[in-house]
Amino acid sequence: MSKYKCVIFDCDGVLVDSEALSNGILANLANQYGANLDIDTAIKIFKGCSMTMCIEKIKTLVTSPIPDDFEATYRKLSVEAFKKQIKPIEGIAEVLDELELPFCVASSGPEDKMRLNLKLTGLLEHFEGRLFSCFTIGKWKPDPAVFLWAAETMGFKPEECLVVEDSYSGVSGALAGGFDVFGYTAHDVHNQLKGYPTLEFDNMNQLISLINQAK
Repeated sequence: MSKYKCVIFDCDGVLVDSEALSNGILANLANQYGANLDIDTAIKIFKGCSMTMCIEKIKTLVTSPIPDDFEATYRKLSVEAFKKQIKPIEGIAEVLDELELPFCVASSGPEDKMRLNLKLTGLLEHFEGRLFSCFTIGKWKPDPAVFLWAAETMGFKPEECLVVEDSYSGVSGALAGGFDVFGYTAHDVHNQLKGYPTLEFDNMNQLISLINQAK
């Protein structure tokens, strides 16, 4: 029997394959103001960050001021892209069908974005009533607050829960909250998670077995 009683999933990069899409749009927008970012660099510096943090980083890279509607423009363009191109992470649908433990999702993104992408990828039915957004509480990863809120609402202590994350800030937040965290590294091209999570894995087909083997 697994040591875990509940699983808390991150959304972007763990449930839905959105990182390249969203960070590509962010880079393209920032480049209009002189940032000179490629997609690889954008993923490295923005992955797992709140929009506020992303904008602060962009301000240090641009050669002309970004407009007040920068975030609104990004949100609009990203929704358009998600509707055309978003896909579930390979293997995650099978994981959710087979997972016998209670589970939920805790994301740095707004709940409407989370809900849209989960719906577009056919995953929303697994998470209705169990969506936890940093925007709701006004605290973002690496602050552990969203994980603590999710665990408490689900009825479990941090040590009873497993967090599944793909970003350094998400892993940091989970560890700070007293959670074990499995780092999903399939798209960790810069090895930012190496040696940091409780355990690393690169194929969603491994997850159920890893959870069941945890003692």
